[in-house]
Amino acid sequence: MEFPATTLTSSLLIFVLCAGVVWFSGARLAYLADTLADRYMLAKSLVGLLLLSLATSLPEVATTLSAAVSQAQNLVLNNLFGGIALQTAILALADFWARGAITNYPRKANHALEATLLVLLLSITLVITSMDETVSFFQIGPGSVFIAMMYAGAIWLLRRYDGSSDWVPVDLPDPEEHPFLAVPSDDTTSNKGLIIQTVAACFAILVFGLLLVMFAERIADQSGLGTGFIGVTLLAGATSLPELTTSITAARMGAYTMAISNIFGSNLIMLVLVFPADILYRGGPILQGTSQTVSLALSFGIVVTAIYLVGLIVRRKPRIGMLGLDSLLVIVAFLASLAAYYYVR
Repeated sequence: MEFPATTLTSSLLIFVLCAGVVWFSGARLAYLADTLADRYMLAKSLVGLLLLSLATSLPEVATTLSAAVSQAQNLVLNNLFGGIALQTAILALADFWARGAITNYPRKANHALEATLLVLLLSITLVITSMDETVSFFQIGPGSVFIAMMYAGAIWLLRRYDGSSDWVPVDLPDPEEHPFLAVPSDDTTSNKGLIIQTVAACFAILVFGLLLVMFAERIADQSGLGTGFIGVTLLAGATSLPELTTSITAARMGAYTMAISNIFGSNLIMLVLVFPADILYRGGPILQGTSQTVSLALSFGIVVTAIYLVGLIVRRKPRIGMLGLDSLLVIVAFLASLAAYYYVR
């Protein structure tokens, strides 16, 4: 997809326009997913982990695979791993709409398990990048294969654990009503109609999400910022916009477990995308010879996920204004990551 040449101002305006479409589509998708979960009697944490996380990750999937085909190793890894801390910080922003620490609300321990498995996969990926893979099979590193196998095992375990005993939520607020985007409780739209709307929302997220990425790259070139820094900031932010809107919308309507699973599930997808990217990248193992930015992104991903793991285990925690202490610490850690990325750019 090629667009005529644009000035920096025009690129910024188009970027904002595409962001608006993605925001609307993501918000609508959250309501549709919530309604479908009710109609098919599915756990909302499972819907967030599998449906929402995959749908909102479509721009990352397309961007990662196209960058891998273009042999842009740094862009692939910086976009994937840089998005993990950013998406976790998005979950922290949901506290404003949850009116307190969002980690108080889950009724099951499976979110703590999601965070634990995510920390495990991030740690394994960091170890693999530190070892600087020298062995490959058909130019595919064993590290990316192992990460894909670990991801499959994590999803299997989470699916099995979904029926575990409940936790008790604390300080649970009433959900908000949003009639403009919400599916009314007395809506007579068939399940097929809701599914069609869901597919349409996913298609809009994919198309306009890709346009976001295209103009994020164009803005990077026109502004003169480095590709490493732009990969973990503006580009990761563009591809994470669907997660932002769906998570905030889910929190506003009281679907807290779906919001949390959406973010953790998206972060797991960011890791498993290393495997198809490694297949398409023909310069050897894609995790070989990675930059310092990649190691930092993985490390900060571990930090912010571990903070939320503690928050999920400690059911009552101090609040700073409308934020839970864990969410505030996640935001601070994310801001620190931006400073670190800029320092090593």
